[in-house]
Amino acid sequence: MARFSRAELESYRDTEVPDLLGDDVRLLFVGINPGLWTAATQTHFAHPVNRFYPALHLAGIIDRRIDPSAGMTPEDRDAMRERGIGITNLVRRATARADELTRDELREGGEALAALVERVRPRVVAVAGITAYRQAFGRPRATTGRQPEPLGSAELWVVPNPSGLNAHHTVASLAEEYAAPARAAGLVPDESPAQ
Repeated sequence: MARFSRAELESYRDTEVPDLLGDDVRLLFVGINPGLWTAATQTHFAHPVNRFYPALHLAGIIDRRIDPSAGMTPEDRDAMRERGIGITNLVRRATARADELTRDELREGGEALAALVERVRPRVVAVAGITAYRQAFGRPRATTGRQPEPLGSAELWVVPNPSGLNAHHTVASLAEEYAAPARAAGLVPDESPAQ
């Protein structure tokens, strides 16, 4: 695992992290914005206490363990792309905490996400963070789960944020939440009982 001093991490403030996109994105995960650790490693959801990759693995969305804290390997990135998983953010600039973002940044990020979805055409979009989703799309009463309206041609879901700051969710509860949009995207089998 990589180690960074506070000063080293601060030097990555406002840095951007490129999207992880392949040719056939079936499920596009959308983070709020990169954290400083993510910016330092140029890997989405990279902070050591972030539960994103453990939850994906537990849900069966990915079949290999990924430890992104020192940065994803090229093989990890290829495995995500081959699986049809993409990752982007509502806001591109890195901050220490998501609450440093302005409402305008989040609204602009929602518009940029809609344009990206139009270009990439994923089957399903899963925004990880209900508060950011509400602000970005002007939906103050939205709840997690499948949203009533699509985002462009994509089915739209809102799932809990995997940050370690979101303490009332566990890896197991996140895996359950992430499995639903993954089923909708055809990445994990439907658990319906056989007829």
